[in-house]
Formats: sequence, C-alpha cells, structure tokens
Amino acid sequence: MNSHPPLHIRALGLVEYEPTWRAMQRFTAARTRDTADEIWLVQHPPTYTQGQAGKPEHLLNPTSIPVVKIDRGGQITYHGPGQIVAYLLLDLRRWQINVRELVRLLEQAVIDLLAEYGVAAQGRTDAPGVYVRDAKIAALGLKIKNGCCYHGLSFNVNMDLTPFANINPCGYHGLRVTQCIELGVTVPPEELQAELTQNLVHGLQRHLDEKRAVLE
Repeated sequence: MNSHPPLHIRALGLVEYEPTWRAMQRFTAARTRDTADEIWLVQHPPTYTQGQAGKPEHLLNPTSIPVVKIDRGGQITYHGPGQIVAYLLLDLRRWQINVRELVRLLEQAVIDLLAEYGVAAQGRTDAPGVYVRDAKIAALGLKIKNGCCYHGLSFNVNMDLTPFANINPCGYHGLRVTQCIELGVTVPPEELQAELTQNLVHGLQRHLDEKRAVLE
C-alpha cells in the first residue's frame, strides 16, 4: 500500500471569519518542508467575503452583515451558520496536484457526497463550484502562495439563504443558491461534514496514487 502524507483534520466549530483567515495566512507563511498539511472544518457567523477580483457593485444591498475583503480568488459570497466550510492548507507539490486539478477534486467531493443521497450535482467549466440543476450549493475559492494553498470550499447544508439575495453570488447576477435541506437531505450537519472530509482525504490520496502510478 502506498504511504500518503499526513493530513491533520481540525474541527473548529463556529468561529469568526477574519481571525480564522489570518490564522491560515500565518500557518502558510510559517510552513517548512516538514509542516504537515491540515484541513480545517468550520462554520462562520454571518459574513460576506469579497475575493481579490471582487467588484463592489456585486453587493447589491448593504446590510449590517460585515463585508471582509480577502485574498482568495473569486468574487463575493456569503458564509453563515448551517454552512460547512472546509479550508485546505496543503503543500500542492507534496500531493502532485495543480490548481485546476484541486478545484475539480473539491467539486467531486461534494458531487459524490450528494450522490450518496440521490441528488445529482455537477460542476461547471465557466464557474467553479457545485450546482444542482441551475442552483449553486457549494462555492470554491483558493489562495496559492509559495506552492501551498489555503481557503477552500463552502457547502450549504441548512442555513438562512436570505442574505444571498443581497449579492450577485460569486459575481453572477440572478444566480440561485440551494442547500441540502431543500433537496431532501436531512442528515445532521456533523455527519455530512465527516463524509465530506472523508471524500476530500480519499480524493487527495487517490490523486497522488494515480500520479505515482504514471511514474512507475
């Protein structure tokens, strides 16, 4: 059996957005070749985040919900309780994965999870994320620095979707959003989080095994 790099899973619960983001930056800046990779699992209080390419006009209706300008790719999105967020702090060279491959892997982890509950979902080449028909259920955003990544994906499970109406989600006017509860998936969020984590870990390990097999 092929050995895989260690991957530490940290379930941090409900945490404020900006301190978590700053902690990811510090973790990545302090990495060495020996630093183990981590996945952080969190939920956030209501927060809009605006990526590096974010345009202010995509916030259609300013509210009391804070807008945090951050360093991931992409436009504006919303985080709130009832949404699973998985942050991947990875050395991409260690996993022999490029950004495009990682985006597909993140999408597939969600697609496979939903398929377990009879929900057909898919990615889109023109707009990263996971969609059920024309409604978005998971958003992606990454930051790459010195061959390592942070940020990750958000997956709508059982949350108040109303704040999405105040933005063009991910910069797309009129883009609908959906969540597990609306699709008949009523499994507790903790269980879905565990399944999503397993899909992410297995996806990374499978990708690395495939890369190694090509070289043998």
